[in-house]
Amino acid sequence: MQEIKPSHDRREYICINVDKVYDWVVKEMSFDISPAGPISFPGVPAGVNFAGAAVTCKVTPAATNPIVILNREDRTFTIEGARVCLQHLSVQKNFEVTLIVTLPNGTMYTSATIPVTRCEQVTLCAPKGTDVEITYTDLDCFVCTTGTLTSTAGFISFTALSISVSVCQSIQSTFPVTVEFLANYCEPRADLPSSCSPTGRPKQCHGLFPSTHC
Repeated sequence: MQEIKPSHDRREYICINVDKVYDWVVKEMSFDISPAGPISFPGVPAGVNFAGAAVTCKVTPAATNPIVILNREDRTFTIEGARVCLQHLSVQKNFEVTLIVTLPNGTMYTSATIPVTRCEQVTLCAPKGTDVEITYTDLDCFVCTTGTLTSTAGFISFTALSISVSVCQSIQSTFPVTVEFLANYCEPRADLPSSCSPTGRPKQCHGLFPSTHC
């Protein structure tokens, strides 16, 4: 029997284009880097006295190719008694690290970006044709050790520079699909009135003052 819709039901079947999520995991990752050799610090003069200087860092995804899928290999797993074909992905992540050296008098020197690459593997339902999207929910770094700092024009050398990077990442495999569902069309809301607001006064703290015992 065909369903009879009430007269006030204005829902219609509509089609929209969306990204279907095939799989989704959240992973943590941390690693240390120790850039070698003098690091470019545009504008720093030679012979700076770095006594008492603070060294901090910033890390961001690379502007070009932040994520590269190096390999996608089918592997069979047994999950809850059923054999499932998943994909073992080798992923290259590219970052840019910037160092900031702050002298006790407030003078700051910022380095040129230091390219950093790290690779990891993750297993997802991500068959050929799906896109793998990685979103960093947290990306941070701190300078663990610096050693002694010395400068030449445009460069600063560190005798024991070590930087720790921590990453929290959301990894999804997606594919664009067209779906159908029953929905109402949205209606615009009423415009806000433009009249002046009435004169008001701050709310009183009745539970505190005046005292009920007065």
